Amino acid sequence: MEAAAGRGYLWLAMLMMIMVMSGKGEAQLSESFYNSSCPNVESIVHQAVAKKANQTFVTIPGTLRLFFHDCFCQGCDASIMIASPNGDAEKDAPDNLTLEGDGFDTVIKSKAAVEAVCPGVVSCADIMAIAARDVVVRAGGPSFKVELGRRDGLISKASLVAGRLPEPFFNLSQLNALFAKNNLSQFDMIALSGAHTIGFSHCDNFANRLYNFSNSSQVDPSLNATFAKQLMQDCPQNVDPQRVIPLDDVTPFAFDNAYYQDLVGGKGVLTSDEVLFTDPASQPTVRDFASNPGAFNRAFATAMRKLGRVGVLTGSEGQIRKDCTAFNS
Repeated sequence: MEAAAGRGYLWLAMLMMIMVMSGKGEAQLSESFYNSSCPNVESIVHQAVAKKANQTFVTIPGTLRLFFHDCFCQGCDASIMIASPNGDAEKDAPDNLTLEGDGFDTVIKSKAAVEAVCPGVVSCADIMAIAARDVVVRAGGPSFKVELGRRDGLISKASLVAGRLPEPFFNLSQLNALFAKNNLSQFDMIALSGAHTIGFSHCDNFANRLYNFSNSSQVDPSLNATFAKQLMQDCPQNVDPQRVIPLDDVTPFAFDNAYYQDLVGGKGVLTSDEVLFTDPASQPTVRDFASNPGAFNRAFATAMRKLGRVGVLTGSEGQIRKDCTAFNS
């Protein structure tokens, strides 16, 4: 009987250990995390986002892209917000230099509004996650519940960014491999790529598809010929490479499924966009999203929740920053 009791205590101890271990990361995220400590946090962020978005549309794609870049480097911990006098923080990495300042400003202003009501309670990482959802909704995209409870990271280094973000020339295998490292499937990747429906790209990210593409073709043959001519007019060879054009030329200010319709029509701007249609392994999903906006919206909402769980810090990990741009002293 004593032996049985001993086995019972051992089983209980193991169960408690499993519960403690599973409490780390995403298991501690909860939609009701701030119900007692800061019950109005989502409405406060919503108001700050709305005010900023009314000033400039760039707020919307800028904030969404900021969230993605943050989560893919060390997880969703707001490390991308840190400003460094030495220019060596995460935001200073080459792949992050084109992030729009309005995205950063949205999080900073939202944080200030939250701090005025709930000082020292809500992390910058959670505010960024809420703001990313809100800008999608504001552009006409799907709403979804945001899981909360993230803590802010303590490391922000430009040297840690290389190789963690998708490049405009990636093929399907490269995209899948990168997303898989963050527990995101090919289906999630295709859905999240739909954020490009409100995105913009610099001319130098796709100039290789327009000029001297190969020995046999000046223009990438997967590009719609008429669309290619339009791109050449928008981005001639002598234009400033930092000039931007919309990735969805049909409804660039609306979060909809036109991006996928563009891919079906050979109007994907980036190689990493059009490959989603030209590769037989991903083409069926693109066709489905192109013809079924409801399917895209559901897939995007699910993928955003999964993205928001990537590498999160919870519990006593990290900190709750007072200022999103600086570690607590």
